[in-house]
Amino acid sequence: MAREKSGLLIAVGVFVTGLAGTLGWLVLGDRSIPTGQPVPTTVLTGQAKVVRADVAERNQFSGSLGHAGAYTVIAPASGTLTGFRDVGQVVHQGQSLYEVNGKPVVLMYGKVPVWRAFSAKMSDGADVKQLQAALKALGYGPNLQVSNHFSSLTHWAIRRWQAAAGLPVTGEVPLGQIVFLPQAIRITGHSVELGASVQPQTPVETGTTERRVVIVQLPPADLPTTKVGDSVMVLLPDGHTQRQGRIIAVSAAATPTGSSNGSGSGSEPTAQVSIEVDGAIPGFIEQAHVQVFITADLHKAVLAVPIVALRALPNGQYEVVVVDSGGSRHVPVTVGLFDDIARQAEVSGPGLSEGLQVEVPSGSA
Repeated sequence: MAREKSGLLIAVGVFVTGLAGTLGWLVLGDRSIPTGQPVPTTVLTGQAKVVRADVAERNQFSGSLGHAGAYTVIAPASGTLTGFRDVGQVVHQGQSLYEVNGKPVVLMYGKVPVWRAFSAKMSDGADVKQLQAALKALGYGPNLQVSNHFSSLTHWAIRRWQAAAGLPVTGEVPLGQIVFLPQAIRITGHSVELGASVQPQTPVETGTTERRVVIVQLPPADLPTTKVGDSVMVLLPDGHTQRQGRIIAVSAAATPTGSSNGSGSGSEPTAQVSIEVDGAIPGFIEQAHVQVFITADLHKAVLAVPIVALRALPNGQYEVVVVDSGGSRHVPVTVGLFDDIARQAEVSGPGLSEGLQVEVPSGSA
């Protein structure tokens, strides 16, 4: 994916005054392009303060709305698939993920996959602890002590759950009656057709978490400077609503664009980055297009002025016009980072300090 340098969200003209016949300049792209046009001798001006702020320079990427995480539901036992959840449905702990031989396969929360049946004869293990924690969370084992050991209280908690779920009440959980996943799953697809025969380790469904995120595919060159916890800015699909966000996950491997299994043919490899956005996303639509601005460089507590306060001079130089009780004076400045979201530029110059007033085009202050 080609990265776009954000430049300016809007092409911003630098305010210029001077004698007729001198060249005007625009801040656009490289921020110092001669227009070759005469500059009016009179320009209406306003004023803005020199402030001390954090100034960030950002790279712009295309992204889309989606959901975090990716899960594949694996069948732990054989049988005929007789039912599954519709795409878009969210399945929580204690609910049926799909049906085999007319019987529900129930979701329980846990990180260890199901690999054996549960009974009083089983050895201790982390999977036992997971089952006990799930039963207790569902309200079927109020006195159950969560441990790696299958106790008599575990037996009775299973019986209560089975009775409530309409399952054969045995006090044991046969292989294939439950599936462990870390959390609720939002179904995104089916891997087999209804009526198909499934065997142990057969993928049945795919899904994500309920967590709404912005997903961006980054080229590998941008990964070294992108990490979990970094702040970003997101421009939502309506084209004007901005939201702060933070990176919550960065893929460990890059795959060719448009490929889900790394088997793309010659396309540029990218790595998926997931971003959580502050606040609600109005009119959330899966795969809706957004713009993401990821910080490439950040200078903290520096002097800054509105970008439109910069007056471009020949040879790539800049100045600002400081206004005080004594009138106005032209101050040459060294420009650092441009923050296109805040529309500020980092500046330094002789006698320039926080609180001073600088000229800007009328109406832009």
